[in-house]
Amino acid sequence: MSFSLVRTYAPTAGLGRRTASGIALKYANAAYSAALSKSPQVLTKVHTELNAISKSIEETPDLRTFVTNPTLSVKDRNAGLPILFARAEGAGAKKEPVSDVTKNLFGLLSENGRLGETVGIIEGFNELVAKRKGELNVTVTSAAPLSRDILSRLEVILKESQTAQQAKSLKVTNKVNPSVLGGLVVDFGEKTIDLTISSRINKLNNLLQESV
Repeated sequence: MSFSLVRTYAPTAGLGRRTASGIALKYANAAYSAALSKSPQVLTKVHTELNAISKSIEETPDLRTFVTNPTLSVKDRNAGLPILFARAEGAGAKKEPVSDVTKNLFGLLSENGRLGETVGIIEGFNELVAKRKGELNVTVTSAAPLSRDILSRLEVILKESQTAQQAKSLKVTNKVNPSVLGGLVVDFGEKTIDLTISSRINKLNNLLQESV
């Protein structure tokens, strides 16, 4: 399949990390349960495959457009799946066939017109795996990369939270999104803390509209 078919569609990304809808979480739970029911090794393999696909989507504009374009036919969606699977197979001597769980997941998403949920599904899957390991993954979204010193200070503060204290380990990742208007968006566990200027402006606008 040629990605020239899908270049005209460009979705708008959200500010923070949390993009998983209720539908995406259902698919994530189903894939997680299917993989774990086979074996912990299969779960690890599927986890690796999904993150390879996620990285490829993030780094390849045409691939990102493919999974987010709602106008593609089922035929075109199915024709593009081998490209996704190729990214999950790895390269060179480490190249391995994609697991049935991953193939079945994307086959179902394609048939149901839900490829647009891919990013949210992988996000939800990763959270389930992290929870199983006792890990707490924190994503800090900012307009520009944060210094190591700031990230270290944030980590110290977050470790004092009740959510972090219940986890075995804490991992802080900085995500850059130029759309963030000052401040930070912090996602951890089931919580999102919006400390951006744009959030404060929206709150002010809402207050002004209510007072009119």
